[in-house]
Amino acid sequence: MSVRLACADFTFPLLPHNDVLCLIAMLGFAGVDVGLFESRSHRWPSREYVHPERSGAQLKAQLADQGLAAADIFLQMDPDFTPWAINHPDAERRAHARDWFLRTLDYARAAGADHVTTLPGVTFAEESVEAAWGRAAEELAWRVEQAGRHGIIFGVEPHVGSLISAPQGAAALVQAVPGLTLTVDYTHFIRLGMTDADVEPLLAYASHFHVRGAMPGRLQVAYKDNVIDYARVYDVLHVHGYSGWLGVEYVWIDWERCNECDTLSETILFRNALRNLMKGHGH
Repeated sequence: MSVRLACADFTFPLLPHNDVLCLIAMLGFAGVDVGLFESRSHRWPSREYVHPERSGAQLKAQLADQGLAAADIFLQMDPDFTPWAINHPDAERRAHARDWFLRTLDYARAAGADHVTTLPGVTFAEESVEAAWGRAAEELAWRVEQAGRHGIIFGVEPHVGSLISAPQGAAALVQAVPGLTLTVDYTHFIRLGMTDADVEPLLAYASHFHVRGAMPGRLQVAYKDNVIDYARVYDVLHVHGYSGWLGVEYVWIDWERCNECDTLSETILFRNALRNLMKGHGH
């Protein structure tokens, strides 16, 4: 098992982006999880995708200046999960989501990233869960194919409010879409009252992994309040031969009370904990 540590650039939204990259490098991380979150990150896809290859190359140069690599490019088309969900009933909206996904692949390749994450889709009140599920599987299969053409690994993040907010559903979706992988984040499940044991089977499908503190009822908490056994997680990832990044992903937004943590201090605490786990495994 060969892993490297990354930090999300959207952990520090109040700093200019180049200062964020400088800070992440100063903290000793090797990679950056880059958030392309429309209206709420440093880099908005609507701006970056005017010339995606040029913008991606500029990002690659900025990262290189700090000795960093792009660990993941994470696309979110709107702060609300529904309007541009990949499985939206409206065909024109799905077409726009496909267009932005293709631009994401061009951007990621230019940035030197070999991993892209998106959201998996949602359910809709006006139709059955089965209909939403089937359309999501179709859209994700198309994305797996397109990512493969670019030499990029594609994963979706099961999350609160998504089509796959339970581990069993996430596993079933991956099994239904050959080549699909998961960006695994225990916190979305723990927040809903599930246990580590409930989530652990998903590690077999992980191509990227997010780390932060969580507890039942809270998506994000301080290191001292965290209930996730990351030592166990690391051991199981090792068994599966995981070779992706471990991305520390504290966020500072007014959603799910995620603006109540000191993101810098908590990032450092988890960085130290992960370093100790890696040393314990001889990494």
